Amino acid sequence: MQDDTIITSSKVGQRLDILSNPDNVAYLMFNNSKVKLVAKITIGRSSDNDIVIDNKLASRHHASIQKIKNAYYLKDEGSTNGTLLNGNPIPKDKYVKLNANDKITIGTANLVIS
Repeated sequence: MQDDTIITSSKVGQRLDILSNPDNVAYLMFNNSKVKLVAKITIGRSSDNDIVIDNKLASRHHASIQKIKNAYYLKDEGSTNGTLLNGNPIPKDKYVKLNANDKITIGTANLVIS
């Protein structure tokens, strides 16, 4: 069994945040941790992503979450195995709007918007 690991070393301001949510900002829940969503977050197996998923089913540059105006959008960056949103595959290279409590599945990793 493989460990799904998150690395939060992004220079764009992403950080692990286990505090409350006083400013009503969006978070991504992963492995019992809260990751604050910023303007753009990349997700994948490669160490140059903001969120690194150590899972062979995840592509090197699998997906991204981007803030556009006042909403967050998920985009599959042409991954091999696809990205699921609430159990449904999303189209590759198209933005899909995210809502609170949405579940993103990449390989065997589950990430939840809060």
